[in-house]
Amino acid sequence: MAQTAPQFDGAKILLGVSGGIAAYKAADLASKLTAAGAVVRTIMTESARELIGPATFKAVTGQPVYTSLWQGAEDFKIGHIQTANWANAVIVAPATANIIGKVANGICDNLLSTTLCACWNKPVLLAPAMNNKMWTHPIVQRNISVLTDHLKFKMCGPESGRLACGTEGIGRMTEPADILEALAKLLK
Repeated sequence: MAQTAPQFDGAKILLGVSGGIAAYKAADLASKLTAAGAVVRTIMTESARELIGPATFKAVTGQPVYTSLWQGAEDFKIGHIQTANWANAVIVAPATANIIGKVANGICDNLLSTTLCACWNKPVLLAPAMNNKMWTHPIVQRNISVLTDHLKFKMCGPESGRLACGTEGIGRMTEPADILEALAKLLK
């Protein structure tokens, strides 16, 4: 018997996409969330935009894609605060060691890190993706602990398997269908 995908009827989901090669999976995640009834807005880091274009996310969600702290005519509204207030929940997929480290240490130097620092009291789900040596690095693990223990961010993955560098190990981003399941549990 096939498992039914969760429904997110009207849930406002902010999808953060950081610069890991798994950014291509984030487009599939955005599409699946939208198909499940969520309203999905996307924030992309500069590095993410080197791997996949904002137009892809706009096309699959029909919603705005934000790429800069100083983007568009709404700059005066303090976009990262408005976006944080808008969302019911936040997913970061892929969550690189870089974005994890920035948020764990309060570094706000791009739109995604700044918005995540304003979302500390919302449900936040991180889907890490990085090389296994990076994932097991003690500083990365400390940063994960800061986010999960102190800010109550939730983790989804990473998984073991073939990594972008060609090695096998832990560090693969969890598949979008499994991220949807984790988000459904988080929102309950």
